[in-house]
Amino acid sequence: MKASKLLHTRLRVNNIEESIKFFTNVLGMEVVRKTQSPRGSILAFLKLPGSEEEIELCYYPESGKVHVPPDLMHLAFEVENLEQFREHCSKLGYQFSDGPTVTSNGTKFAFIDHPDGYEIELIERNQ
Repeated sequence: MKASKLLHTRLRVNNIEESIKFFTNVLGMEVVRKTQSPRGSILAFLKLPGSEEEIELCYYPESGKVHVPPDLMHLAFEVENLEQFREHCSKLGYQFSDGPTVTSNGTKFAFIDHPDGYEIELIERNQ
């Protein structure tokens, strides 16, 4: 017995609208649906065009403020051109928090931080 595919990953956030803005404006994701859970959480599901996996943003203030310690986890996204993506992020007020770094095979990667501190890895693969 095994799972057949990854459906979504949940991130609890402090501000659902700010998080939606980050994932849509910075990364180009689309809101697939937005709903409220039976216990009152506000949920937003986002995905990239052409991808099946979703990110579920969860706003549930009753559980307290979200604090993401450094190096807890990260999400990784492929980008065509890391330098052009840096310029795009900079125009939106976001800077790389680490990198860019070039690996021995020529792949480049860098990190940008989500408003709550989740690390987002950006990877330009060496073609």
